[in-house]
Amino acid sequence: MEQLRKSTALLVMDMQMGILGNFPGAAPLIANVVKAIARAHSANIPVIYVVVGFRNGAPEVSLSNKSFGAVKERYAGMDMAQFMKVHADLEPREGEVTVIKRRLSAFTGSDLAVVLRAYGIRHLVLTGIATSGVVLSTLIEAADKDFRLTVIEDCCADGDEEVHRVLTAKVFPKRADVVKLEEWCKI
Repeated sequence: MEQLRKSTALLVMDMQMGILGNFPGAAPLIANVVKAIARAHSANIPVIYVVVGFRNGAPEVSLSNKSFGAVKERYAGMDMAQFMKVHADLEPREGEVTVIKRRLSAFTGSDLAVVLRAYGIRHLVLTGIATSGVVLSTLIEAADKDFRLTVIEDCCADGDEEVHRVLTAKVFPKRADVVKLEEWCKI
């Protein structure tokens, strides 16, 4: 168990002001992620924050990208520093890493793989919003990169509850262990 902890990291993904501000009912999700972070800290498991963001004007956003292209103009005109700011209840501790990604997956356009190699991480514990966005994309890519994966089901959320349910009950278990926060906190 100790060896597993040494090679494990908790990823807190897209729990940023610019995303949570558009998600009604985020309070229970935030409270659960706070508990997951506290458990990781008590078990000496690194917590790595992942946020999505762009340069001023959003030059990284292609109009041919259906997800991001539709909102390129909105991204181009916003204060990215404020948009990428992690929710105050979840703010990283001094020395904790925050990775900036440019697409849905935590790996795309970021240095996450470099950070994970430097820490010797082989097991990722995923939390975040949205289940059908960053969690799904990161899980698929991480599985293809041969990471061991755990998804904390009640530390993820989606705008569509049915999509969240199908992903966590039927899709994710083919590639990851899916657990409730209470179970994960017993590690």
